[in-house]
Amino acid sequence: MHAPPFLTGQLLLSMPGIGDDRFERAVIAMCLHDDQGALGLVVNQPHPDIRFHGVLAQLGIASGAAPDVPVLAGGPVEQGRGFVLHDSDYAAAGTIRVSDAWAFTTSLDILQAIAQGRGPQRWHMVLGYAGWGAGQLETELGQHGWHIAPPDTACVWDVAADRRWERAFALTGVAVANLSATPGRA
Repeated sequence: MHAPPFLTGQLLLSMPGIGDDRFERAVIAMCLHDDQGALGLVVNQPHPDIRFHGVLAQLGIASGAAPDVPVLAGGPVEQGRGFVLHDSDYAAAGTIRVSDAWAFTTSLDILQAIAQGRGPQRWHMVLGYAGWGAGQLETELGQHGWHIAPPDTACVWDVAADRRWERAFALTGVAVANLSATPGRA
């Protein structure tokens, strides 16, 4: 049996008709994937009511130089748990470097650094994550629920959140207008 590729550092894109509204048109920056399971952060679904200054205020951190940007809904697991997805050239205590494209940090130190203007240049505050148990993601890939795209810093950092799904598919040569919610059989 051929083992599927490990997806750490790739973009995972939901296919139309995935059957789970939480992942409709999702772009996930894969942060961890091994034989024990996988963890990724959705990077294109802003929380409708949560902004960065609100998170800082709840934690007792003065907003200082930090922009008041939307916080992203990173996935349905542990929605109160915070992550900062950021450029891979920034590192602090608790930073996990995923690839040349991104890293993530879970410590409060990074929030203080951002507020003080000494944090990473490009970042997203994310609440929650997408998680899969051992073999679960591989099964879902085999059922055509997901599409894999290469890491793309422009897609993650520079493209508007509502355009990231189309951009990521375009990286693989797929026009989203040609996608169908009903998989075919050969």
